[in-house]
Amino acid sequence: MAEARPASPTPPPPGATPGAPMPAGGQYHLATLFPVFADLRLPVSRDQAMLLMAATNEIFLGVDIFFAHQISGSIVGAEWIPIVFGPVAGMLLLAAGLLARRRRDVATVFANAVFAASIVVGLLGAFFHLRYALLPSAPVGSRVTVDLLVWAPPLLGPLTFCLVGLIGLSAAWLEDPPDSGVLVLLRGRRLRLPYSKTQAYLFMVGMGSLATVLSSVLDHARTGFHDPRLWLPTAVGVFATVVSVALGALDRPTRRDLRVYFVAMLLMIAVGLGGAWLHIHTDLGTTGTVVLERFIRGAPFMAPLLFADIGAIGLLALMAPAEGVSHEGTKEKEGVSNV
Repeated sequence: MAEARPASPTPPPPGATPGAPMPAGGQYHLATLFPVFADLRLPVSRDQAMLLMAATNEIFLGVDIFFAHQISGSIVGAEWIPIVFGPVAGMLLLAAGLLARRRRDVATVFANAVFAASIVVGLLGAFFHLRYALLPSAPVGSRVTVDLLVWAPPLLGPLTFCLVGLIGLSAAWLEDPPDSGVLVLLRGRRLRLPYSKTQAYLFMVGMGSLATVLSSVLDHARTGFHDPRLWLPTAVGVFATVVSVALGALDRPTRRDLRVYFVAMLLMIAVGLGGAWLHIHTDLGTTGTVVLERFIRGAPFMAPLLFADIGAIGLLALMAPAEGVSHEGTKEKEGVSNV
């Protein structure tokens, strides 16, 4: 790997003395919130945790879409693409993680190809779903209606593959120096981004929260929002979206800013788990009997878990930005990629 260039001056982390230099490990938001983490050595780095989360998401997306596509009674043609791709992509990413122990460059290229394919699958899925929500031959004013968007296949659902792909592409490359926005590519080449990787993660959490709450609103609109509890995920999703994007826009968030964000992510997880329980309870019915048809055509029991998923990713974004950081903030290991 090419010799690292000196880091450009970076603002000190929250709580640091004004004018003090940024620690070599970058801003450690989790340790700012909970100082005990400053002395703990976590088993995986932030990027490695993100990559593991991405692989897990690919697998569960395939399972979720399998149940979703069963609504029509049979799965045909292109409907099999995300169902097959999800688990295969997840397993390939896990294999890339094992390969990285010996051939990190090869594993990085391999993982990036999978993530790029995930983005393509997501865009294709959104296109196919959009076709069912449009009536191009209808009179002007009736080609796109709210009812069509509500009852059509979820327009934003396939874009989850895109979000996973973006998170994976961001996590696969080492940022050196940490929080600099400079990614180390193959053969030591460097790519400077307009913001740090931490900020990029926060922006992606905001995009994920927005897509999740919009999907929830369209899904719950089918019931007319008669149950007041259906407004809770809407409020929490909007709150998490605003907080995530606002935190990402700050170069030096305060401890108070981080606390608000932390609470927002916990609320996302709580809403996701609570929503999944309510959906399962609805599908079981008053008798508590498991009827597969209810789980296929009733309340989607896996859909609320996307709230919890985004919340978990948001919490991972608070981990130390360096690949390996001691409590003094010095890097302990380096590499071309984090796969």
